[in-house]
Amino acid sequence: MIWTWLLPMPVLLALFGAGLTLILGRRPNGQRAVSVTVLSLILVVAGALMYLADTRGPQVLWIAGWPAPLGISLVADRLSSLLLFVSALICLLVLLFSLGQDQEERQRETPISIYHPTYLALTAGVSNAFLTGDLFNLYVGFEMLLFASFVLLTLGGTGERIRAGTTYVVVSLVSSLLFLVALAAVYGATGTVNMAQAGVRLAELPQEVQQVIHLLLLTTFGIKAAVFPLSAWLPDSYPTAPAPVTAVFAGLLTKVGVYAMIRTQTVLFPENDMRVPMMVIGILTMVLGILGAIAQGEIKRMLSFTLVSHIGYMVFGIALDTDGGLSGAIFYTAHHIIVQTTLFLVAGLIERRGGSTSLNELGGLAAASPALGALFLVPALNLAGIPPMSGFLGKVGLLRAGVAAEDWLAGLGVAAVLLTSLLTLFAMAKVWNRAFWQRMPLVENEDGKLVEAGQPMQASMAVVAGVLVAIGLSISVIAGPLYGYTDRAATDTRNGGYIAAVFPEGVR
Repeated sequence: MIWTWLLPMPVLLALFGAGLTLILGRRPNGQRAVSVTVLSLILVVAGALMYLADTRGPQVLWIAGWPAPLGISLVADRLSSLLLFVSALICLLVLLFSLGQDQEERQRETPISIYHPTYLALTAGVSNAFLTGDLFNLYVGFEMLLFASFVLLTLGGTGERIRAGTTYVVVSLVSSLLFLVALAAVYGATGTVNMAQAGVRLAELPQEVQQVIHLLLLTTFGIKAAVFPLSAWLPDSYPTAPAPVTAVFAGLLTKVGVYAMIRTQTVLFPENDMRVPMMVIGILTMVLGILGAIAQGEIKRMLSFTLVSHIGYMVFGIALDTDGGLSGAIFYTAHHIIVQTTLFLVAGLIERRGGSTSLNELGGLAAASPALGALFLVPALNLAGIPPMSGFLGKVGLLRAGVAAEDWLAGLGVAAVLLTSLLTLFAMAKVWNRAFWQRMPLVENEDGKLVEAGQPMQASMAVVAGVLVAIGLSISVIAGPLYGYTDRAATDTRNGGYIAAVFPEGVR
């Protein structure tokens, strides 16, 4: 196809930008210009791929002209191009947020010489994971994310960040080892690691072999997505990082795992018997995650637990194994990337303005900074699912699919969705009450006088957070067309459209 040359561009542009910013290590203005330009171009390419996938069907490219099935395929269907577009948007806006930090904070939290190259390498890894049609190339994408994530997590070199980064790396290495074992099993059993080709050949294997490979892949991607009981690492790793790093991690990294789970369920094992265990895992992830959030007294840790909890919504939608359930999961994934990223960025603004993210040390922020109050309140209500916001609309789609399933386990999932929504609202109300309404505590300055902690917000950082808040609200306005898009994405993904696009003449 004439436009297939666009497919490798998100990865190539990010890697080219990473190399160029590394060369420009002593020219911070040059690094900023390169990073913003590269991410803007990736966003344009992702938008073009999203349009092409919806109007002309999935775009497929075999790297270096290798004939199918010998080469590595890149595939942009409706699902992958949507997530690629949202991730490119988030990467660009989070970068702009980080550029708003003052000089001292920038040097401490996001040292330019290593921050920009690593950030762009992370973007390349995310783009590669969404576009690849090859399991081994997906593994390469995960490893790109791993090394970039460790560097970003440990920026500043504090003991707390080193410990958190070490935990993250150990867990990720275990996941990578399991993925390698699964790759060996897939290749040994089918003779290929191309997802579309393997999906056809796996169906011909004995049921016991299919189940072992299926469990290996779901366990690997479950660790990446932070589903229960494989999520304990996340609340200890994310909160210690700088606000921009935490925000992009929260928005994107777990969603790569969710995306891989969708491909596993719809391409590799379209006829599977994992509905019940996945449903149970989704329900437990929702409920136990939000119970953990309620117990927290620190905003970033609370948001980390809500992140885990709301991954359960997506797993629930996937587990329903229906077009409606998968469409709801895709819609909710796009919504959650934006809203969760916004909340972590706002948490960074709260820390800057209030001097802390501990609820015991905050208060009076609504009076001290009404704009900050609005920046927190709107995405908090969106996350909780207050109508008519996108969080509510996403949950309605999942609830409708759950009710349509007409079985007791799906009904239990519906109840878990409702309970988690109420408890999420309670957790957000707890933050609002203690950080924004109660009286602001005073601290003693160098002269012995009692003053307010923290410092004023940077206007540019608040503007970027405001743009994200507006984008989250705009999803409600375009919810009809977006749901139409996710419906088409779910139908194509579940009904063999992916395999047919990669091998239009049939799998050999």
